[in-house]
This record gives sequence, C-alpha cells and structure tokens, in this order.
Amino acid sequence: MHPALLGYIRVVDGSNRIVGRLVMYGIFVMMGILLWSSISKTFFLPSLWTLEMAQFAMVAYYMLGGAYSIQLGSNVRMDLFYGGWSDRRKAWVDAFTVFFLIFYLCILLYGGYESTSYALQYNERSPTAWRPYLAPIKIIMCLGVFLMLLQAISELLKDIAKLRGVSV
Repeated sequence: MHPALLGYIRVVDGSNRIVGRLVMYGIFVMMGILLWSSISKTFFLPSLWTLEMAQFAMVAYYMLGGAYSIQLGSNVRMDLFYGGWSDRRKAWVDAFTVFFLIFYLCILLYGGYESTSYALQYNERSPTAWRPYLAPIKIIMCLGVFLMLLQAISELLKDIAKLRGVSV
C-alpha cells in the first residue's frame, strides 16, 4: 500500500482516537448539567438553560464520538451472517457497504454545512426561553460528521489492504 495512504490511516485513526477518548468524558459534563438541573428545581428557581444545554452536550458527545465508534467497530451489524464469515469475506462486504456510509455522510455534511452557514449568517437562535445561538452546536455537528467521513474512508482503505493481504 502506498505510504501516503498508510500515513492517512495513521493520522485519521490517531486523531479520532484522541478526540474520542477526550469526548468520552463528556458524560460527566452531562451528569453535572443534569445534577444542577435537579438541584436548582428542588432548592432554587429552575434554570432555563439546563435542558437545552444537556441536549447540546449529548449531541456533541454522540457526534464527536461517532468516528471513534466506527474505528472500534462498535457500529451495529447483522451478526446473524457476519459473525460466521471469514476475515476476507468480512473485508469484501465492509468495503462494499462503506460506500453507502460515505454517500450518507457526504449528504449529511452538505446539509449540515448549509444549515451552519445559515445559522452563522443570520445569527440563528433557538426558539426557547433561553435562546442560545445555534451556530456552535451546528459547527460541532459538522465536525463530527466530517470526522466520521474521514474514518469511513480510513476503514475502506484498511479493508482494501486486508483484501490485498497487506498488514496495516
């Protein structure tokens, strides 16, 4: 396999691993927000921002962790058939089906880009009482989709290498 492709795989896998491991601790951010929500509703006036902030934190958690999930093979597969296949056959099927994922992620990235540029251009805000700007979370969503797209391409290259008998 070409050294540039091996470098691409190494850089994408390494950066998605770092992002995924950092974002993994976002669960504690969500827990803190929801804990504060419970405390403020019980002892003080309810906070307007907690529900929406918890939703934003959850979106960041899932979207930025998606590429790491793909890298670990944590995605859902039809194990009824897949589990009994040889590594070579799995690589063939994965190399074929990853094109559907790449197509879907490209469409998602295009839509996310359009939505993000609209949010930035018009200072779009949420229609809730808190009214936060939506551009930051939309940027995070686009970044997450972009990282998943890069990881999907990396997985395709690894499957091609496996089919050629090259160790990556």
